[in-house]
Formats: sequence, C-alpha cells, structure tokens
Amino acid sequence: MKLLKYVAAGMLSLSLVSCGSDYLDTEYTTYLSAEAAGEAAGNNPDVFLNGMWSYMVDMYSSSHDAFNYMSVMLSTDAMAEDMAFGALHWFSYDYQFDNRMYNYRRTAVNWSLFYTEISKSNEIIALYPNGPQTDGEKALLGQAYAMRGFSYYYLIQLYQNCVKADGSLNTTAKGVPMYYASTEGLSDEEQTTRKGRNTVALVFEQIESDLTNAVSLLNESGYERPSKNYIDAGVANGMLARYYLLTQQWQKAANAANAARQGYSIMGNAGLHDGFMDVTNEEWMWGFDQSTETSTIYASFFSHISNIAPGYAGLGYSPKLIDARLYSQIPDDDYRKSLFNGPNGDSSQSSTGAKYPYANLKFGNDGNWTMDYPYMRAAEMVLIEAEAYARLGENAKAAQVLAVLMANRQPSWSKASVSVDEILLQRRIELWGEGFSYFDLKRLNKGIDRNYSGSNHYTGCKLTVSAQDANWTYQIPRSEMQENKQLTADDQND
Repeated sequence: MKLLKYVAAGMLSLSLVSCGSDYLDTEYTTYLSAEAAGEAAGNNPDVFLNGMWSYMVDMYSSSHDAFNYMSVMLSTDAMAEDMAFGALHWFSYDYQFDNRMYNYRRTAVNWSLFYTEISKSNEIIALYPNGPQTDGEKALLGQAYAMRGFSYYYLIQLYQNCVKADGSLNTTAKGVPMYYASTEGLSDEEQTTRKGRNTVALVFEQIESDLTNAVSLLNESGYERPSKNYIDAGVANGMLARYYLLTQQWQKAANAANAARQGYSIMGNAGLHDGFMDVTNEEWMWGFDQSTETSTIYASFFSHISNIAPGYAGLGYSPKLIDARLYSQIPDDDYRKSLFNGPNGDSSQSSTGAKYPYANLKFGNDGNWTMDYPYMRAAEMVLIEAEAYARLGENAKAAQVLAVLMANRQPSWSKASVSVDEILLQRRIELWGEGFSYFDLKRLNKGIDRNYSGSNHYTGCKLTVSAQDANWTYQIPRSEMQENKQLTADDQND
C-alpha cells in the first residue's frame, strides 16, 4: 500500500485525496503555486485539518469493529486484563489474543490509520519548505508535526516491544517505516532507507523532534483553537508527556504533563457520572465532537463500550465489564466505584448490558449517537506527573500532585507519600476503557493473568500471557510487506 503522496515542488492542487478519504473539504479546484498554497493554508487552516480529524473517526471498512482511532484503543484494551467481556461478539478475537497476524483486519486498521495521518501531516509540512511565516502557518504546521509524532508514537508500540525484559529501552530493535515530506532536506537515499524498519532509537528521535517542534510552533503562534477537535500547545505537551513516560525521561515527563494541564480543572462527582460523552467537559483536553454527520452508529466506540447505549454492548451482545480483581481494589468511598456494577449486577437497569455483574456504567448515551470521543484528559496528565516524580524518588511530591486528582475522586484520600505502584493502580481505575491498559503493560514489561480465583473473564478467555510474548506485538500487514521494497521477509515480526 502506497501511503504517501509527496507534494510537487512547483504546483499543488487544493483538492488532494489521501487513502480513501477526502483530505480537503474545499471549493478550490485550480492549481496554485506552492507559495500561494502555503499562504492559503495558513489563512484557513481549518480546511486542511478537518479531514485529518474526520479520518480518525472514519470507518476503515464495512466491519463494525473498524472505526479507526477509538477501535484501536478498544481492541488494545480488550487484550489487557482490566476489561472483561460478558459475551463474545465483535472484538472477541482481540480479547482472545488472536488478532495480530499479517493477513488480519486488525493490523490493517492500525497501519492504515496512523500512516494515513502521517501522509496528511507530510502534505501540510511540504507546504512550507522555508518554514512558516505567519501565526496561522505556524499553527497549521504545529498541528501537522503533532499528528505525525503522535502517529509514530502509537506505531512503534504496536509493532515493537520498546522495552526489554530487564526494563531498559529496546533502542536497537527494529522500528517502523518512516516517511517524510519532500521538503525536509533528506536525500533520496535517506528517504529510501528510512522506509525500511530502521531502529526504535531513530523512531524515538523523530517522535521527540516532531512533538517538540509542535509545542514550539503552537506556543509561538498563540494559537486558540476553534474547538477541542484541534491540537493546541497544551495537547501537544500532553503528547510529549506520553512520549517521555514511554522513554523513561521522568523529569521531562513531569514538566510536559504539568504544562499540558494548565488551564484545566479536574471534574468532580457530577462530571464523572455524565457519561464521558461531552467534549466540553472541563477536564477534557482533546477529543472529537461528534455530529449526526460523523456518527457511525453501531460501528462506533459507544456502541461497543457503553452498556447503556442501544448498541452491541447495551443490547447484550458483548457487554463490557471491569475486571473483578480491579473492582475489589477501588475503595467504597471512591466516586469511581459507582461507575461499575458490583458482583450482583443491577437488575433495575433498563438495558441488558447494564444489568451484568461488574458492568461498566461509565460511558453513557445521548439518545442520538452523537456521544463525543475522549482522546486526552487532564487527569491523565496528573497521573503522568505523579508517576514521573515517584520514579525520581520524590514520593512526597508525587503525593502532592496526585492529591489534585484524588480530591475529586476520593475526598478522604490523604497520603504524604505514594509509590509508583499506587499511582499505577490509580491509572488503571481512572483511565479504564479509554485505551491505555495495553500500552501501559508493554511499557512496564508486564503480562496479564485473567485466570485467578474469582475471575469474571469470559469462559475460554481466562488467559495468562507473559510480558515479551510475541502476541503482544502486531505483524506488519501483508500489503505493506508486498509493496514496500525496503522490507524483506526477515523484517516481519514473529
């Protein structure tokens, strides 16, 4: 699959098309010079970005488990330990750790999503061979760099183990193919070579470069986004904080996370119970504001995650439950415990899925399938900052940071010092169902054990999978192996 089209040096059409989805929603059909195209883009960046955001929620195919970004988040959560299934339906192969092979749809969804976003980013970057001149151009370019770094951040974790068995970074391992805009100064030889697997270290270097560029450009521009669909400096810092956490750069992770959450409040009990479906929530930093035009109804995140909505989970085809062992670790006075049924279920609920023991009630239903998608919240940034300080041995400072979250989750919580493990437990509780568990397990070099006494995981899915098991890492899609001439059979993951 050829995933990139480089912008011609002389002329550029403002009606570009990329990977099966319209890139630009614009009335322009005439060709402009590269300089004029860059100026037009800077004056109206929304036109260039809307296609990028829309593709994140688009359906990859007619399959109801392939709706791009949030289907990646849900499929990886299904592979971990904290989410149990009440029945097997869509996503069941992910839950069974049997959906990673080169000829399966799941790896094609992962690959296509992130490399398409890289392609779209490169098309924007190519508009400015001499760098951005105006604030509008800086804002557009900053978001393009952010999305490219964000995409490589996910790709390298899906297609490689970034951490060795001893916990150190696996920097010399094979990375993922890397693509650039034609204007970035790489020679033809460098462009070609980097379409191979490279190394994890080189991919890390590119992620950090892209995200630091994004933060710088968005700060310089003073960009104020029209909605939370877009990326501002805070969101770019949040992406950078995630990257620094992955790469064990603890102080940088703490600094970026702190910068990212400035201006946001931690929602209280009422906000926690609003259904996690409104991007205007005071704590949401980045998300997708759904509309009836963008909604994919049954083939959507809420159809599969919400036991309250009339989708696959709510109708009882595949209710999503919290792991019983994790539920038991949530204190009774923690507001988040009531986001889940207890071991006896709740027969008073109106939907089938919400009646199940341990059913999650976290994700709701607005009645018209326009529930918004959560991509980043300030709570995550608090948790990153706290974990970073705990890993630096500053456990008292970690507790001070974590208290910002816990004051609105468990008011009785009062600790002068917290360990890394205590913070990781809070991550599992707070971010349940939002797409973090698989990535945390991989960076922490942990496996799963669903086969414990009292496990509520579905029969036949009470698996034990060790860290470093090949099943944690996806195989490269067959189409890429066939069409990318820089890949050989030896480059395929086991």
